[in-house]
Amino acid sequence: MKMLENQVAIITGSGRGVGRQVAELMAEHGARVVVSDKDQEPAEEVVSAIKEKGGDAISVNGDVTSSEFPKQIMDETIQAYGKLDILVNNAGYTWDGMIHKMTDEQFQAMIDIHLFAPFRLIREATPYLRNAHKDDVAKGVDHYRKIVNVTSVAGVMGNVGQANYSSAKAGLIGLTKTVAREWAPFHVNCNAVAFGMVETRLTQPKEKGESVNGVTIGIPENMRQMIQMSIPQQRAGTALEAAQSIFYLASPLSNYVNGQVLNVNGGFYS
Repeated sequence: MKMLENQVAIITGSGRGVGRQVAELMAEHGARVVVSDKDQEPAEEVVSAIKEKGGDAISVNGDVTSSEFPKQIMDETIQAYGKLDILVNNAGYTWDGMIHKMTDEQFQAMIDIHLFAPFRLIREATPYLRNAHKDDVAKGVDHYRKIVNVTSVAGVMGNVGQANYSSAKAGLIGLTKTVAREWAPFHVNCNAVAFGMVETRLTQPKEKGESVNGVTIGIPENMRQMIQMSIPQQRAGTALEAAQSIFYLASPLSNYVNGQVLNVNGGFYS
């Protein structure tokens, strides 16, 4: 059964990791997918992989923190597919530091990508998510559209060395709950997933030296081991497991779930 047949989904940060898994999973279930990433090459690879399996996808790439990006991605989505049903705000990275050493730039960067960017994208999607309900009513159609925001256990309970990231992710929870209240009458469900440790670029050993926007990402290996030991399931989650939780909140299975934060963390925090 294809639960997202003929629906259109935008997934930011979907060139790799959890975002890619979400894009491919939604495509398997019949969605037409807009793959978005700051880097064009991985995004195009995802589009090609989806098309090879008989799915339908395009890529719209750019920096989600740019003020011009929300209009760009909405315009190209509507031009290609004529509508929007699902928006997944997944793009992001970390820039850690203890609060007494954290710069204004470091703090603002996390607010911009994890909170301001989702706000702008949701606002730009108003005609296609909120206002589209009027046409549904006129046609006698009962259809729910979905927004899924990716937050973190750090936004729920805080985390040492992540005052900026935790603040942004906590703010995203507030945004999620407010949009849910404002747009629920228009059959728009807005929920969030709060991930614990999931195997992605952001949680790989920092010793690999990979960087995003000039910032080295990852977690020191000794800390990775300590974190996994503190998880009741004794392991990190996989990107697919994380993607499946997003899929649930984007699917008809969650039509009566609104304004919630789904903790996906192996029992680390509940």
